[in-house]
Amino acid sequence: MADPKGFLNHGREVAKSRPVDVRLKDWNEVYVPGSLLPIIGKQAGRCMDCGIPFCHNGCPLGNLIPEWNDYAYREDWTAASERLHATNNFPEFTGRLCPAPCEAACVLGINQPPVTIKNVEVSIIDKAWETGDVAPQAPERLSGKTVAVIGSGPAGLAAAQQLTRAGHTVAVYERADRIGGLLRYGIPEFKMEKRHINRRIEQMRAEGTRFRTGIEIGIDLKATDLRKRYDAVVIAAGSTTARDLPVPGRELTGVYQAMEYLPLSNKVQEGDYVTAPISAEGKHVVVIGGGDTGADCVGTAHRQGAASVTQLEIMPRPGDERNAVAQPWPTFPMLYKVTSAHEEGGERVYSVNTTHFEGDEDGNVQWLHLVEVEFVEGKLTQKPGTERRIPAQLVTLAMGFTGPDRQNGLIDQFALGLDERGNIARDADFQTNVPGVFVAGDAGRGQSLIVWAIAEGRSAARGVDRFLTGASELPAPIRPTDRALMV
Repeated sequence: MADPKGFLNHGREVAKSRPVDVRLKDWNEVYVPGSLLPIIGKQAGRCMDCGIPFCHNGCPLGNLIPEWNDYAYREDWTAASERLHATNNFPEFTGRLCPAPCEAACVLGINQPPVTIKNVEVSIIDKAWETGDVAPQAPERLSGKTVAVIGSGPAGLAAAQQLTRAGHTVAVYERADRIGGLLRYGIPEFKMEKRHINRRIEQMRAEGTRFRTGIEIGIDLKATDLRKRYDAVVIAAGSTTARDLPVPGRELTGVYQAMEYLPLSNKVQEGDYVTAPISAEGKHVVVIGGGDTGADCVGTAHRQGAASVTQLEIMPRPGDERNAVAQPWPTFPMLYKVTSAHEEGGERVYSVNTTHFEGDEDGNVQWLHLVEVEFVEGKLTQKPGTERRIPAQLVTLAMGFTGPDRQNGLIDQFALGLDERGNIARDADFQTNVPGVFVAGDAGRGQSLIVWAIAEGRSAARGVDRFLTGASELPAPIRPTDRALMV
């Protein structure tokens, strides 16, 4: 353990954010650079000798959290980085983007604010990059086997890196023009600057992983032809079919899926556009969906100069504190969360449902009509007399995803079996019904968290390695059927 009395002597401190009026003028990460390092030793020292570290169970990667907390407390950054990378290929991604189910499972969190695990994690990896402790790990010898990975999100990248280090020749296929999947084009720059992705890609290239962009499997290259070229295939194409809102007026100009809107602002940061083709500047913006993607739309609209931003959620407002009966420790509780985007302004409206959109004579959306709803005997019911309309000149739909893409032909060309939820079915080794074809990440699990995606990529890599060689020493932190801690 670190400091035996750390949790008694020090309260929880988190990373400092830049002032709202300053950070809205740029797209840089919201946190004050360098603000964590002076406090992180004491924060890591709050990790107590709890005996059974439930943070391991909260994290699907099985991160060795007490161990690297101890090293961070002692400022042994090299050892901390080694322990961090023992279970996680990309801690700079999870340290910035993961909602931290490990903190929800922290034993200290039973009666005190939990350890700032995410902040310690990101401090360790940022220090490791600064000191050169992150280096390519090329395999000592090649197996002569080839693997294609479809998709370059966190699951695909994790699988590719693991398999490359195991000695296989790996090529990653990405339909977009740059590597990174939703990390590249779905996560705004203010949540994670893309330089973090770029340097990991360079590390993977140095290790031997090959990247092929602008190729959509099923359209540009038939899935059957890909299977003939490689000894094994990993499908990590994500859950990209967005849930739609089939109400009158959906066809009006100005109503977009979140993943039609968000990537364009990222392309501006990449230098592809001077201004985003779909912009919130001067408009009344409504975001439908109360999750993280919706918050990303809120923060993006603020930076584009929206006249107003309103976020709608059909469910009731979550509570401020854990319900010990309905969501007991160490499960991940559904709490009212104020993200950096919400700190920047806008209105959040709960328990409402959109009934229709209203446009002008040119077919542009101008108003959104809604009604308040409530649950009566477990059924969502409209409240009479609560109908109203709000101005809406740009609407983004951030209501989640329903499964992998069925339009590009990948699933049909491979003749893949699906589960009852429409995701690609797989066995205990993450292998589909087609021998040699595996699936990792949201394409098999359904929409989930980045930490689960990396865990899936690592676990699927073991299945592939065993398929190719008959045995594997690669770790498999989860099974395909594992789920988050819940009641």
